[in-house]
Amino acid sequence: MPARLFRIIGPVLLLLHFLSHFTVFGKSRWSELYLYNLIPFFAILVIVLADRIIDPLSKPLLITAISLWFIGSLLASAASFYHLSIPAQLFSNVAYLLFYPCAIIALPRLISSSQKSTVLEVFDASIVGLGLGVLGTVFVLNPVLPHFGGKLTDAIFALAFPICDLILISLTLATIVAHGFSQRNLFMSAGIIAFTLTDFLFLWQHINGIYTFGSIVDDGWLLGLLLISESSWRSSRDDQNGSSVNPIFIALSVFLSATLLALSALRPGSFPTYILFPAISTLMLAFIRMTIALKQAKNIGQERILARTDELTGLPNRRRLISEIEGFIGKNGALLLLDLDGFKPVNDLHGHETGDRVLQQASMRFMRALPHGALLARLGGDEFGVLIEGDYEHAMDIALALRATLSYPFNIDSHHITIGVSIGLAENTGSPDLLRRADDAMYRAKREGLGVCRL
Repeated sequence: MPARLFRIIGPVLLLLHFLSHFTVFGKSRWSELYLYNLIPFFAILVIVLADRIIDPLSKPLLITAISLWFIGSLLASAASFYHLSIPAQLFSNVAYLLFYPCAIIALPRLISSSQKSTVLEVFDASIVGLGLGVLGTVFVLNPVLPHFGGKLTDAIFALAFPICDLILISLTLATIVAHGFSQRNLFMSAGIIAFTLTDFLFLWQHINGIYTFGSIVDDGWLLGLLLISESSWRSSRDDQNGSSVNPIFIALSVFLSATLLALSALRPGSFPTYILFPAISTLMLAFIRMTIALKQAKNIGQERILARTDELTGLPNRRRLISEIEGFIGKNGALLLLDLDGFKPVNDLHGHETGDRVLQQASMRFMRALPHGALLARLGGDEFGVLIEGDYEHAMDIALALRATLSYPFNIDSHHITIGVSIGLAENTGSPDLLRRADDAMYRAKREGLGVCRL
C-alpha cells in the first residue's frame, strides 16, 4: 500500500506544481524549493520499493543517478532564494552531470531485468548508441555553436547535458530495439524522451537568453524522472526472446564515426572537437567488441573440440566417430570396432589408475599402427573405433596390425600386463547400418575367439 501511494503522490505533486505556474504561488519558495524537490524525492522512493527489478546493479545505480539529480536540483533551487557560501551553481551542474554515467549503465540493464544480456549485446547497443549520439551531436548541436556565448563553464555544461542525453537516449533505444517493447520499456523511453526534450528546450532558451528559473519548462525534467521511476514497477519482456542489434546499424555507427574522424583530420575545424570523444569511443568499443567476439569464437571452437574428445586418451570420442560416419557414406572404406580382451581383471587386480594407463598406452600403440588419415576414437570403457578409407583388403591388414600391437605386455609400475583385442570389421557399402554391422562383427570375434571378424 505505501508503494502504491508513493507512486500516486509523485504525479499529484507534479500536477500541483504545474498548476502553481498559473497562481500567485508560481516561482515562490514554496513551489520551487519545497514542492519541486519533493517530486524527485518520491521518484527515488518509488524505485527503492520496486520489487520487479531483478538485476543487481540497475536498481542502486538508478537510485544513485536520480539522487545526484535531486542534489543538483536542491542546490540550484536553494541558490535562487538564499545566499550560499559555496559555488552552488557549479556544484549543482556537477551533480546534474554525474546523473548521466549512472543512468547510462542502469537504464539499459533495467530494460529486461531477467534477460541477461551477453557482453556482445552490451557492446553492440553501446556502439549503436554512441554512433547515433555522434550523428545527433553533428546535426543538432553543431548548428547552435556559433550562437553560443557567455562563460566558458556555462557553455561546457549547457552543451554537455544534451550530448549526454543523445548518448543516453540512443543507447537505451538501441537496447529496447534489441530486447523488444514492453510496458517497462514504453514508460522508460517516454521518460527519457521527456527528459531529453527538456534539456534541448533549456539549451535553446539559454542560447536565446529567454530561460527563467521556475518556468513550466522545468516540469519536463520531473515528468521524465517520474516516468522512469514508474517503469521500474512495470512488467518487462521476460517471457520472450529478444533479438540482437542488427549488424547493419553497428556497421553504420562505426562507418559514421570513422568518416567524421577522417574528415576532421583532413579538414580541421569542420566539426567541433567535442565530437571526437563519442566518435573515438565508438571505434574503441568496436575494436574491443571484435576482440571479444574473436575470443568467444575461439572458446566455442575449443569447447566443441573438448565435447568431441575423450578426456583420458585425448582421442576423438563416440560423438565424433558417429559424426564422421554420417559423412562417410558413399566413400570406399571400412569401420573397425575394437574391444580389449582381459582388461577387466587389470582394473580388479591393479586398480583403475593402472587400468587408465593401460588404456592410454594401448591407444598410443593403435595410433602408431594406423595409416595417415585414419580416425581412431575411444568409444568408452575399453572399446575403440577406427574409420579407414581405402579398399576392404587393406582394412583387413590394418586390423591384423592393430591386433599385433598388443602381442607384447605393458610394463607399468614393475607389473607386466598382457591383454588382447577382438576386432570387428564392416565394409562401407553405403548403407546406414555400418556401425551395427561392425558391432555385430566385434561381438562375434569376441564370442568365438576369432581375433578379427569381418561382416
